[in-house]
Amino acid sequence: MEHYYIILVGILFIFAVFNLVVGVSNDAANFLSSAIGAKAAPFWVVILIASFGILGGVLSSDGMMEVVRSGIFIPSMFSFHDIMIIFIAVMITNVLLFEAFNTLGLPTSTTVSIVFELLGGAVAIAVIRLNTAQQPLMNLFEYINTANAIRIIIGIFTSIIVAFFFGLLVQWIVRFIFSFNYEKAMQRFGSLFGGIAITVLVYFMIIKGAKHAQFLTDSVKDFIQENMSHLWIYSIIVFTIIIKLLQLLFKINVLKLVVLVGTFALALAFAGNDLVNFIGVPLAGLHSFQVFMTNGAANDTFAMDALMGNVVTPSIFLLIAGMIMVLTLWLSKKAKHVTQTTINLSDQSQGPKQFGSSLIARIIVRSATRFSERVSSFVPQRIAAFVNSRFQPKDVEGDVSNVASFDLLRASINLMVASMLITVGTSYKLPLSTTYVIFMVAMASSFADGAWGRESAVYRITGVLTVISGWFLTAFIAFITTAIMVFVINKGEMYALIPLIFITLFVITRSQIFKSQYKKKQDALNAQKIDVYESNIVTRSFANVNSVLLQINDIISQVYAGFDHYNHHELKRAKQRAKQLDANAKDLKDNVNVVLQEISTDNLEVNYNYVQLLDYLREMARSLTFIANPSFTHVNNNHRPLIDEQKVELHDIKTQLNVYFNAIIENIESQDFSSLELIADLQAELFETINKTRKKQMKRMKSKLVNTRNSLLYLQLLHEMKQIISYSMNAFKSHRDLVVSYNS
Repeated sequence: MEHYYIILVGILFIFAVFNLVVGVSNDAANFLSSAIGAKAAPFWVVILIASFGILGGVLSSDGMMEVVRSGIFIPSMFSFHDIMIIFIAVMITNVLLFEAFNTLGLPTSTTVSIVFELLGGAVAIAVIRLNTAQQPLMNLFEYINTANAIRIIIGIFTSIIVAFFFGLLVQWIVRFIFSFNYEKAMQRFGSLFGGIAITVLVYFMIIKGAKHAQFLTDSVKDFIQENMSHLWIYSIIVFTIIIKLLQLLFKINVLKLVVLVGTFALALAFAGNDLVNFIGVPLAGLHSFQVFMTNGAANDTFAMDALMGNVVTPSIFLLIAGMIMVLTLWLSKKAKHVTQTTINLSDQSQGPKQFGSSLIARIIVRSATRFSERVSSFVPQRIAAFVNSRFQPKDVEGDVSNVASFDLLRASINLMVASMLITVGTSYKLPLSTTYVIFMVAMASSFADGAWGRESAVYRITGVLTVISGWFLTAFIAFITTAIMVFVINKGEMYALIPLIFITLFVITRSQIFKSQYKKKQDALNAQKIDVYESNIVTRSFANVNSVLLQINDIISQVYAGFDHYNHHELKRAKQRAKQLDANAKDLKDNVNVVLQEISTDNLEVNYNYVQLLDYLREMARSLTFIANPSFTHVNNNHRPLIDEQKVELHDIKTQLNVYFNAIIENIESQDFSSLELIADLQAELFETINKTRKKQMKRMKSKLVNTRNSLLYLQLLHEMKQIISYSMNAFKSHRDLVVSYNS
């Protein structure tokens, strides 16, 4: 029996390491997104500062371990055997949940996961015990720490509203004071703003965290508590003076300093608050095993009253956990390529959005617009105009690809508000979800900044609702899955546990293989992406035309190969590539306003011709999807293949099309448009070939050599090829006119 539980404890700690790695990789965006989004410092600097914050946070997280030991259930109602089943089920579920959500790209929260996993496991064991003793299910509440569990759950979900409210309020006030043109104001009042900001961050990092920090003595803690108000005043004065001196001597950017200090604070708060999610269960399992050994290791049915008391977590475990988290931050590819969801949804620009629109989002935007119009009618015009002037973003200058998603002022507010809320929650032993708090603060600050304009609000709201729905889905799945795991393990013991462990390892391995294959597929598709970041509009125009023509030519060849070999896999790849090209062409067209603002030319003819060019490229890409999609559907549904005559005709058209496209590309590249008549002749020959092919198809239809489905598909292919040929000539002429206008 002793060896059985040693194995369980070992499994708990193995899963703890995995959870630390996956958890930090997933949550890195939480404390890195503000600094990265505002481009406050090079990536390695941000990572270095966050690493120190994590190491500091693990030293002040010990008190949070009580959430695992007795925060959700009442240990005295469970035996040692019950507790170990709950803990092992929680860790297995955690691994599977992380992998499933990460693979699907859905948002998740480590805090919500651990809370609802513990709740699901405890409820399952309680149901089993009540059923065995033939007691009513109403006695279930005797097993659960109902009051504390409800407090924790309410605290987690209330944090969504609280974070949004304070993020909105603080950002609106600060933006109203400083506006988007804050440089001059920061020269005058930046030191005071920085002094207050850093005092707030230090207060919540050190003073609020001092309750649990093992490196501070009781006398130091008492001194801090007794002199709180004086420390506040002295800190603001000292930090204001220091920052002013740094401004005068080294011309430092106050906001960059605040953002970097805030990144440290948020990383510290993340480690202090979320460490329990990763190692709390294994540590509680180890403590339970130690109690089991103390009782002679002969009886595993004794009540676990020992978990009710305070247990000091050895510093060595905290330091090891901190080192694993830091190493993960530096070495994990996922941490280096943090998710862009928060940054995209809080981006100040009106560029393309990650999410579409939804009915709920449209209703919210429509209602908010009407409410805003009614309120505006009661506000004097002078006041409204003055307030609006404080919220007018600066025009984007230079290369749009290097512009920060939002400015340093908003980044500093994001970090300040999020750090305060998380660390306050930690000090009161509430496991607030860092994901919830940070995400909602970022959304609120972007809303206060006016980023949710009429052009993008519906997409941003859809994104926020999608993320929030993912959080609720996490809670439901965590509860149900852990309960099922407990029933299975309780019934089968080691016979059930061993297969579950192998299934978990298989899922992890398969998930990594899937991620690798998915990444290769995405890299292949992204290789098609049109380059839109050339600073010269002529070069950019050529790059766009060249890229689209080459890809269309290649995809049409792939479609022909799919028909020739009746290979649905080949046609599926062609369909995916055509879809990606159409999406890229759409992005080009949707971003035309941003591009024209970026390009340093006021020539209306140039701008007009570039817009026309993008229209033609989009139409070509759409026509390609009307070729690739029905072709795949035809073969995938095992309809009759094309007859040999049709394959020969398509091959001839494909060969002529290749010559035609190459002629256009060569003329555009050399900027020699004297061969327009030659290209027009090639186009006329192609049209004639397609018309002759269409007449042949008509004859085959009358002779009943082909069926209706074959004819409809073949005629559609010919029509869309003709459309592509026509639009490509128009694109060539638009590029020619653009070059002539640009050089005139």
